Order: sequence, then structure tokens, then C-alpha cells
Amino acid sequence: MYPPQLVAPMKADLTNVGFQELLTAQDVDNYMQNAQGTTLVMINSVCGCAAGAARPGVKAALQRSEVKPDKLVTVFAGVDRDATEKMREYTLPYPPSSPAIAIFKDDELVHFIERHHIEGRSAEMIAQHLQMAFEEFCGENA
Repeated sequence: MYPPQLVAPMKADLTNVGFQELLTAQDVDNYMQNAQGTTLVMINSVCGCAAGAARPGVKAALQRSEVKPDKLVTVFAGVDRDATEKMREYTLPYPPSSPAIAIFKDDELVHFIERHHIEGRSAEMIAQHLQMAFEEFCGENA
């Protein structure tokens, strides 16, 4: 487990732009079992690719895109372990990955960006990818 004071700014990086934290397995189940519309899930992490590409890319995509998911939620790998493990059940058949970004329609996984699609890419590349995914999965014609 990471010290709370270490991860607080990393969590705030997302909660400050409207992400709801899911802290327990029950939080995840309650959310997913009642999910309606589109949800962007960010599986957050302390790693450099989360700080350098994933979080900034997600924020840029949300800021720029006219089409956005209805809801934003996050779990934090290595911190909120039970919540993360439960969310990973919803992202099967993909293997555990953090950071990772998922888009759900209701409770159905429709798009998933694994860590190996984040590593080595810029925040701009992540943002552009997400903007296209928002258009495809979150728009009125999706």
C-alpha cells in the first residue's frame, strides 16, 4: 500500500475534474449494477505513464471533446485494492492492467485501453484516441 499523502494528488488529479472515486468492491458493484448510459473508467496508478500520459490524456480528451461519457469513475490500483480487483472483473477478458481506461455502455464494456497502449505514447496521443472513442461509443448515434 502506498501512503495516503503520496497518492492524494494523483487521486485529486481526476476527482478535481469530476471523477467519482469507487473505494470498495461494494462501491464498484453498486455502481456497475446500476450503470446507465456511458461511463469512462480510469484505473489509476502511481506509475510514470499514468502521470505523464494517461491522466493528462483523459483530462485533455474530456476538455476538448463535444461528445463525452455520461459519467466518470475511477479506482486506484495498489491503493484501493478490493475496488480495483472488482473493477477488473468487469473488464474481463482483458488481463489486469494499470493504468487502464475503459468505456462502458450501461454495464457492457465497449472499449478498453490497456497499459501497453499507454506506455510510450504521449498524452496528446491518448487524448486523440479517446476523442475518437467518445465519438464512436458515446455520441447520439453510438
